Amino acid sequence: MPESNRRVVVVSGGTDGMGRALSLARAARGDTVVALGSSEDKGQRLLADAERLNAPGRVEFLGVDLSDIAATESAVERITRRHNVIDALALFANRQAPRRIVTVDGLERTFALYYLSRYLLGQGLSESLRRSASPVIVNVAGTGTARGRVHWDDLSLARRYSTLAAQLQAGRANDLLGAGFAARPDEVIKYVLYHPGFTKSGDLTPLSAPMRGLIRAAARIAARTIDSAIAPIHDFLDHPPAAPLTAVDRGNPVPLTNPAFDPANAQRLMDVTEELLQRARAARAS
Repeated sequence: MPESNRRVVVVSGGTDGMGRALSLARAARGDTVVALGSSEDKGQRLLADAERLNAPGRVEFLGVDLSDIAATESAVERITRRHNVIDALALFANRQAPRRIVTVDGLERTFALYYLSRYLLGQGLSESLRRSASPVIVNVAGTGTARGRVHWDDLSLARRYSTLAAQLQAGRANDLLGAGFAARPDEVIKYVLYHPGFTKSGDLTPLSAPMRGLIRAAARIAARTIDSAIAPIHDFLDHPPAAPLTAVDRGNPVPLTNPAFDPANAQRLMDVTEELLQRARAARAS
């Protein structure tokens, strides 16, 4: 890649699955990649693989528990101290939980990891992104679906937890996150919501052995390869769309008139999120 085209790309969930594949592919192309992940061992393996791809020094691993608000905010500070300009933010971090887990901030972990960390990274890195000539955020989640809902009265699913309910709620929240971000006045950062479809990707270790077996069997038959799943993301990073918000589900554009992107709900979620963050910061300071 010509030096003038090289970009700084931040990847959450950058040590597993699609995030890992994108991190290595971008480094091989000449980009500088900041890969965020919670496992030091996986981070070191990522760095070793970058060396083998003849991309030494192009991948920076930052170990962080993205379900922890303070840890995520600290990671944002470390990234912005090191990189004045960020060209792209790719959001992958997610983990299925067969049982309800509460974070140090008192939040259900899927909501904290799959949605809230993406909110914090997008907001926290915005200033550095705006210094890029063509900034873009790519949020990888199930987009445009009518399944599931945001449980406004019980975001932590204390009364009705299930793995599926938690995943669908966070997915719906990410649609509203994209809609709310793109609606900000004079925003120059392009926002892409992208669903690749069923992909041979991700860490299945939190799931039960029977469930892991079922998913792996289904993946052998129907799942996309990781390389094919991330191919459109390269296009989004290299040539960000002109529109403030773009939603793509398995190669098909999702109309922004879809109720999943309702502006009133997007603003409502932003307000609720800021209230959650203020409470968490106050509790941490006390």
